[in-house]
Amino acid sequence: MDIIQLLPDHVANQIAAGEVIQRPASAVKEMLENALDAGGSEIKLFVKDAGKTLLQVVDNGCGMSETDVRMCFERHATSKIKSADDLFEIQTMGFRGEAMASIAAIAHVEVNTKLTSNELGTHLIIEGSEIKTHEDCATANGTSIKVKNLFYNVPARRNFLKSDKVEMRYLTEEFTRVSLANPNVKMQMFHNNNEIFHLPISNFRQRIVNIIGGKKNENLVPVEEETTVVKIDGFVGKPEAAKRTRGEQYFFVNGRFIKSNYLNHAVSKAFEELIPHNYFPSYFINLDIDPKLIDINIHPTKTEIKFEDEQAIYAIIRACVKRSLGAYNIAPTLDFSQELSFDLGYK
Repeated sequence: MDIIQLLPDHVANQIAAGEVIQRPASAVKEMLENALDAGGSEIKLFVKDAGKTLLQVVDNGCGMSETDVRMCFERHATSKIKSADDLFEIQTMGFRGEAMASIAAIAHVEVNTKLTSNELGTHLIIEGSEIKTHEDCATANGTSIKVKNLFYNVPARRNFLKSDKVEMRYLTEEFTRVSLANPNVKMQMFHNNNEIFHLPISNFRQRIVNIIGGKKNENLVPVEEETTVVKIDGFVGKPEAAKRTRGEQYFFVNGRFIKSNYLNHAVSKAFEELIPHNYFPSYFINLDIDPKLIDINIHPTKTEIKFEDEQAIYAIIRACVKRSLGAYNIAPTLDFSQELSFDLGYK
């Protein structure tokens, strides 16, 4: 008797959703990244009841055609890559073609979108992977996506959500990561009709100050270096501004927030003997690197990364931060070239 069978698409989507979408903040990350890939200059995030009732992202980007708005909710449907080789030349935030299908499997989704070249846009309603409405509509250029009643058909997952306060903390952190990585985009966030963030287009330093607070400005030390391996720019906090928590620690690789204990250790080593034990420096560091030298396709959340030469990146970051602290008379001045024990191909 044959007992193995293919799962229906809606069941497969729910399973995939469990890996990609763990909480409202997971959905917001994917929605914001799609808005960025659309090339808009303004993005608004609306949240109700910490995302349990509503998540809405509105952008003024390129919009989608009538066919594409339906296709974007199909599994493994994407405009970002065409072949496996493209995974090593990724210039966009999204590329897996999983996120929107996963969200649509576990929520009520409503989309209004319009191409700039079209007079009319498209209105789509999809619930539990099933299209309910797909019609022309009058709407603004760009895209508005509403995600309502997240996990409505996965009660076990909904029951595991934390309090509104905790879920809002996750949502705010996700919005912060995306906003820091994209100071060239106006970003706004609202919760229960109250504006939480209003971030105008700015430079990186001003974006940090607008998010973290005005007092942070005087504690920011610029870090900058360019080699044939990687280009680094950003800021670290002065040692006296170190905290007992790791909160303000951000690495961005090619505009994408990433988590890396290894690179975090590089910054911590640069601050060695400058801050007390169990205190943590703040940092906001951008790494610009050839996409061929990294692999971002490690996990569906796309926050983990592999570098072709991780040791070189570590050494450059550590030396760069040390030199910057020395330049501001915070640490002994260091010879950057002697800090590295191997040739890294400096420009």
